[in-house]
Amino acid sequence: MYGLTPQELELSALIIEALNLPVNPQDVDPEAPLYGGTLGLDSIDILEISMVIAKQYGFMISSDNDNKVEIFSCLRNLCAYVQTHKTK
Repeated sequence: MYGLTPQELELSALIIEALNLPVNPQDVDPEAPLYGGTLGLDSIDILEISMVIAKQYGFMISSDNDNKVEIFSCLRNLCAYVQTHKTK
């Protein structure tokens, strides 16, 4: 178990539900790579996560965003980005 913040735990649960992953939200390492990491996510999964974030938090992470690699590098970075940009 990792020391996820409540926001990281919420986002982890959202990702797991959206992608139907066989893992518990609290078992996601917040600093492990999202793309190609232990969760086995690929570019289609990352796109799906973007769409779920748009629906849940009211903003879209654009594919032409210069920081998208850093944003999606791990759950912790993604959560920090979501927290500073969410509108819902």
